[in-house]
Amino acid sequence: MKRKVSNPLALAVMSYLTKGPMHRYDLVRTLRDNGDGRSVRFTPASVYMVVDQLARAGFIEEHETLRTGGYPERVTYVLTAEGQAEWRAWLRSLIADPEHEYPQFVLALSLLAALEPDDAVELLRERRRRVEETRAEVHGSMEQTLAAGLPPLFLVDEEYRLALLDAEVGFIDSLIDKIVDPDDGWAVPWAAQLARNQASPPPAEDQPRPETDR
Repeated sequence: MKRKVSNPLALAVMSYLTKGPMHRYDLVRTLRDNGDGRSVRFTPASVYMVVDQLARAGFIEEHETLRTGGYPERVTYVLTAEGQAEWRAWLRSLIADPEHEYPQFVLALSLLAALEPDDAVELLRERRRRVEETRAEVHGSMEQTLAAGLPPLFLVDEEYRLALLDAEVGFIDSLIDKIVDPDDGWAVPWAAQLARNQASPPPAEDQPRPETDR
């Protein structure tokens, strides 16, 4: 289904607007304070742009204009009925419908055989180290947040991140074992195939036949 506004940031913005009217700066601050940068990319400019897109689509509308002290006027926005329906349908779809994604690591794995096996193993071990560092950071942040009293329900996205990181570590360990196993590992036939490929001359290009006098 093609949506009028498909930027994932729009879903986050609409989610916060379900709580009540907000102006653009409030949305930027709330996204930043809640650490939403871990799950969606945004800048102040991109939030302002998404607000404009949602307004043009009829999903949000101006609520009131506020002036506080010497600050410029700020327009608050609310969800329209159409916006509420769009937000709910979009969120339900993302939760229920698996969508094929294109992670860059999957692309790299599909091309792994182009590297020397020793090089591939070294790179995989480096990735594993970095994934473990990320996992420790995520786990530590979760522990601090839970200790501050936030219910676990509001950290299910981080729980999912941890599960993915754990799965990646397990996958990398298994892949490295398959490459370096001394009995039937992939490294020896892999290196031999690379050597054969390098020894084979490139296919000759078709050359046009020389013209002859008649």
